[in-house]
Amino acid sequence: MISILDGALTTLLYILASFILFVVGKFVYQLFHPKVKISFELVENDNLAFAFAHVGYFIGLLLAIGSAVLGESYGLIEDLINIGIYGTLSIILLNLSIIINDKLILSRFDLKKEILGDKNVGSGIAEGANAIATGLIVLGAIHGEGYGTGGPIVTAVLYWLLGQGIMFLTTVVYNLITPFDIHEHIEKNNVAVAVGYAGAIIAIANLIRFALMHDFESWVITLEDVAVDVTIGLVFLPIARLMADKILLPGRNLTDELINQEKPNIGAGVVEAFAYVGGSMLIVWAL
Repeated sequence: MISILDGALTTLLYILASFILFVVGKFVYQLFHPKVKISFELVENDNLAFAFAHVGYFIGLLLAIGSAVLGESYGLIEDLINIGIYGTLSIILLNLSIIINDKLILSRFDLKKEILGDKNVGSGIAEGANAIATGLIVLGAIHGEGYGTGGPIVTAVLYWLLGQGIMFLTTVVYNLITPFDIHEHIEKNNVAVAVGYAGAIIAIANLIRFALMHDFESWVITLEDVAVDVTIGLVFLPIARLMADKILLPGRNLTDELINQEKPNIGAGVVEAFAYVGGSMLIVWAL
């Protein structure tokens, strides 16, 4: 009975530490975005675009915090110290990633203007998906850190930088395999296209997460693992899109459903996103 109570108390302490980090992450977001009035946008302005973006941040935050909680236990005190150190690092990396992604991945228009000014739901979904994808990458980077050059924290940061670079490459490839300009249609508030993009970016981030979660042995092994997993993912993207077009939407053309009709078919975008994410999960399970 005593061991059961000790285990329950330890679990509660881990949950409490995670909750504190979650609150810290909420305040850090406000520090990084001082001009954003969160309560106003969610409650008074009824801004659905911001709601998608903000909830995406919280999902990414949850994944990032999970990186500090997962793994072997080294004793309660050391575990709580590690949760504090790596949890704080994950929050910082997540918020830095959102800024980087806004400037690089969706750089052809002003996301803040689209979301806060125009209430562009497509842009909100895209930003939320970027945050979720980043959370997955931070999860892999911190959980898979090891004693590489500079110690575990430096290795985790280098893992994160590697993941960010690959995610940027993925968006370039994804834009190339689609017969239309992703940025153009997201800026036009095409929710269907944004949902498809969200599935693609999250699917690839899941593969990056899987590759980075391996314990660090050497940079050669790490780069080989990442290269193999991401190459498989990039090859799979066009295959998944073809599957969505020919199998999941029989008798319909996916591109027509997304952009070549007066009202874009959001359901078709959901089907496309499922093809990407579902395929990503199958690949991870099979590897």
